[in-house]
Amino acid sequence: MRAIICKSFDTPKKLEISTIEDPTPKDKEVLINVKATGLGYVDALIVAGLYQVKPELPFIPGSEIAGIVEKTGGGVKHLRVGQRVIATPSQGGLAEKVCVSQNQCTVIPQNMDYSAAASFQVNYCTAYHGLNYCGNLQAKESVLILGAAGGVGIAAIEVAKAMGATVIAAASTKNKRDAALAWGADFAIDYTAENWREQLKEALNGKPLDVVYDPVGGDFSEPALRSLGPGGRFLVVGFATGEIAKVPLNLVLLKRCKIVGVNWGAFIGANPTQTRPVLTKLLEWIAVKKLKPSPGECFSLENTGSAMMKMLNRKAVGKLVITIDTE
Repeated sequence: MRAIICKSFDTPKKLEISTIEDPTPKDKEVLINVKATGLGYVDALIVAGLYQVKPELPFIPGSEIAGIVEKTGGGVKHLRVGQRVIATPSQGGLAEKVCVSQNQCTVIPQNMDYSAAASFQVNYCTAYHGLNYCGNLQAKESVLILGAAGGVGIAAIEVAKAMGATVIAAASTKNKRDAALAWGADFAIDYTAENWREQLKEALNGKPLDVVYDPVGGDFSEPALRSLGPGGRFLVVGFATGEIAKVPLNLVLLKRCKIVGVNWGAFIGANPTQTRPVLTKLLEWIAVKKLKPSPGECFSLENTGSAMMKMLNRKAVGKLVITIDTE
């Protein structure tokens, strides 16, 4: 099979395709013929050696896939050959085939195409887990989403709107702000402008800001925290700027607000049975078109490095997906 193998931590531009033996499923594993792989910003950081966790070299990147069950190992009970599934392997997704535990697989509807499916699970589960369970977002409340035009931000916009909230999208370019509005945001502001908090106040129209969803970090976090109303919730989702913000804790005291870490992967690692209710709710919303996940842009396996560089250079709009055509 063909696979992208990361042999050293370096610029993703150097990634190339290698040919290796097909994997064989162990007990309670299935072999998936991969049709599409969703890319996260973290994938690019890991390849470049810029992430806080470094896997053992060499490795095949990719932790969000959609495909077809090709073979089952012993003891597999709820999956069968030919089923269309999404899965979240710890790595190995940027390949034509990968073995995954049956517990990490979810059957997808027939009318959901592979590229949409591969752009769905991680970002939308993170958004729903963060906004619902961590942030306790309520209908008619307001939420500010930083980095709103990326894959993480677009998912948060859709989930927040499905929950009945008013969404204010913060993005750095007009193209990105237009994309956020097209995906359902009520307002879009330029958070690179000096007066961006004034733009936020205008959008709020006298109402308090209830929730901040922050996958960006860096210099944007503190002013967003200062913008929260009393009792607000600040959700720490990630650090796309590459810089971890340092905030004065007296703000938390004065505002009587909460800062909550949103780490879906760690949460389901500690609570594996909690994956199902989140996915069930999201798939219900997809069925009634409250959510419409789709990739921002698709790339071939050969162009994985270019796709990762687009994310690192902050040029990506929406979730980037690698489509894999099996030879």
